[in-house]
Amino acid sequence: MALMITDECINCDVCEPECPNEAISQGSEIYEIDPNKCTECVGHYDTPQCREVCPVDCIPVNPQRQESREQLQGKYEQLMTKKRAAS
Repeated sequence: MALMITDECINCDVCEPECPNEAISQGSEIYEIDPNKCTECVGHYDTPQCREVCPVDCIPVNPQRQESREQLQGKYEQLMTKKRAAS
């Protein structure tokens, strides 16, 4: 399951630098999470780092992106393969 940022976001800028997959970016009004890059930090950390630092608790699971831990691990591995190939 990828995460999402709700409109309760206060644009505090703390989540973006915490994302190891660079899935978080500034949207037109609030920060957004690219579900194709979000692995809920699987492969990097035990818990989603953006949720750990968010002061307003506005980062729930995206109900439209239901993924198992195994799927998230697979997405992490694909992202790392692409990252290595690009460097």
